[in-house]
Amino acid sequence: MSDGALSQDEIDSLLAGLDPSAGGSPSSKASASGASANDLRAFGGIMTALADTHAQTVSMMTGKDATFSPPTVDGTTRDGMLPSLPDEVLAVKVDMVGGIPGDHLFLVPKDASVKIASLANQDETLSELDDMAISVVSECISSLTGSAINAFTEKSGNRSIQSDVADGAFGPKAIARFPAGDFVRVSYEFTVDGSPYRMWEIYSMGFVKDIVAASGMQAPAQQPMGAQGGMAGGQAPMGGQMPMGGMPMGGMQMGGQMGYQQPMYQQPMMAPQGMYQSPIMGQPNVQPVQFANLGLGNPGQESGNIGLIMDVFMELTVELGRTKKLIKDILGIGEGTIIELDKLAGEPVDILVNHKLIAKGEVVVIDENFGVRVTEIVSPMERMADLS
Repeated sequence: MSDGALSQDEIDSLLAGLDPSAGGSPSSKASASGASANDLRAFGGIMTALADTHAQTVSMMTGKDATFSPPTVDGTTRDGMLPSLPDEVLAVKVDMVGGIPGDHLFLVPKDASVKIASLANQDETLSELDDMAISVVSECISSLTGSAINAFTEKSGNRSIQSDVADGAFGPKAIARFPAGDFVRVSYEFTVDGSPYRMWEIYSMGFVKDIVAASGMQAPAQQPMGAQGGMAGGQAPMGGQMPMGGMPMGGMQMGGQMGYQQPMYQQPMMAPQGMYQSPIMGQPNVQPVQFANLGLGNPGQESGNIGLIMDVFMELTVELGRTKKLIKDILGIGEGTIIELDKLAGEPVDILVNHKLIAKGEVVVIDENFGVRVTEIVSPMERMADLS
């Protein structure tokens, strides 16, 4: 007989919005059908190429050496994902918007999150994930997402892919907002300052399939074509183009068809009965010019060598406070006049770079000069609110 206490499984179910007695998954609209093995291999190739870039991003963020092993990519569901996660994770949701939208989030264990935040803030005493630590890790995740968007843009030619603002939340794994139905899981193993960690990146199934289709990266089907006047090996070259010598002259030539939704392999067009002619060797393979889509890209996601601007000077200002005065009061200012500011005694002062607030601090005296000790780094959300 139950004593009325909830089990851990029931607690997790309640946190996830499930009915513990039903034992089912959250009700939602059906997602796109699962990706094929070829889709996962093609998408995995994109993510594997990002390993070195991700390592450089984390290394720049923490100031320590970082390495990323090639990730594993597979399809799973919420029920298949939860058992592989620690009890508590930092879930950073940063959805894809713009040209190819889709659900997207990172799941970072507590130990990895604390390590990244402590190194970035140079605070060896950090042991818990407070709001500042979550903000630091979310900013790192935004940079990783920016690198991925650059790769997706390069592969698909769609320059309007963007990401939403990163939203980080730390808590039980059951509260993570997974995409509905099947989704794609990218599992990373990485090291920071010599310590090994793991984290996971989640993409909605529809987004992955759209990226692969737009990139034209489907693997070729293994089907012989020699009997139909095509290439004897049964495989088409990259981009879905048939060789010049393997195309029947009847009907439309497929070598000139290129599109973001075209697969890598296409069945050769057959001429009507009695109209087949031998292929003409040496015929040029003419293709239409493909122009990139015009769209409003997100400048903040463009990656580059930040070392090129390291010697650029910027104005750093410490603001003690502000006030507003009537013109008659300003004209009456003289020696000995006291101007009351809007800051209280002991309240942190604002630190601005090119007139944009980036941090807060307290005034200190160093020898005979004033200085400011930084006490708080302004979160990305506050910085964006200041820009708007």
